[in-house]
Amino acid sequence: MRVDILTVFPEMVSGAIGHSILKRAQESGLVEIVVHDIRDFAHDRHRSTDDEPFGGGPGMVMKLAPLFEAVEHVRGLAVSEGESPLVVLTSPQGRKLDQAYARRLAELPWLVIICGHYEGVDERVRERLVDEELSIGDYVLTGGELPALVILDTVARLVPGVLGGEESAAQDSFSDGLLEHPHYTRPAEFRGWSAPEVLLSGHHAEIAKWRRRESLKRTFLRRPDLLETASLTEEDKTELDKIRSEIEERVTSNE
Repeated sequence: MRVDILTVFPEMVSGAIGHSILKRAQESGLVEIVVHDIRDFAHDRHRSTDDEPFGGGPGMVMKLAPLFEAVEHVRGLAVSEGESPLVVLTSPQGRKLDQAYARRLAELPWLVIICGHYEGVDERVRERLVDEELSIGDYVLTGGELPALVILDTVARLVPGVLGGEESAAQDSFSDGLLEHPHYTRPAEFRGWSAPEVLLSGHHAEIAKWRRRESLKRTFLRRPDLLETASLTEEDKTELDKIRSEIEERVTSNE
C-alpha cells in the first residue's frame, strides 16, 4: 500500500512515521509513505498556501491552486496507466473514522491524505478534488497533521503482515464490534494484586471463554451503544443477560 500525505508542516509528519509500527511497515516494504510539502507548489515569493476569505471574516483559507498542483503531481507518480488514488481531506465536517472504514481504506493500493488547515479549504477543493472528507472526532484541531497520522496508523496496522500476525489486529477493540478484553502480564502478583487464575491455567478454551465474557462486560459498561450493531451469538446474548443481572443485583445490594 502507498500513502501520500500533503501538508504545510511536513516535519510534523516525517518525525512520527519514523518510529514503531509505521517504521517497521515501511522497512518491510508493506507500506510506502511519502510526505509532500504543499508549499513546494506555491509559486509566489512567500510560498503562501492561504489567503483571506472572500466576503470577510476571521482566519485564513487554504488556496486551491497549490492543492490542485500537489495532488496532480502525486497522481502523476502512478506506476501503471489508469492507476489512481483515493484522495481524502482531513476535516471536522467529514465522516467519522471507525474501524470498519479503516478496513476499507487498508484494502486500497493507494491513498492520498490532504491535511486541512486554518479555517478550511477553498470549497472548490471539496467539490472538484477530494473523494472523501474524514474526521477523527467531533472536535476541532489546529491542523490536519495529527488526524492524518491517526488515519495512517489505524489503516497501516490493518495491512496484512504489518503486525506480524493477523490475530493481533483481529483481537483489537472494535474489530468485532466490541471493546477488547483486559490484558495481564508478569508478574502474576504485584503488591497484592493478582492476575486472574484462568489466564495462568493453560486451559485455552476456558481462557477464550473468559476473554469473550470480559469483552462483553466491558462493552456493556463502557460502550453499550456498540452492542446494538455488534455481531453477537446466542451464547453472547445469554452471557449479556447474566452480566446485566449481576450488575443490577450489585447496584441493588449497594443501595
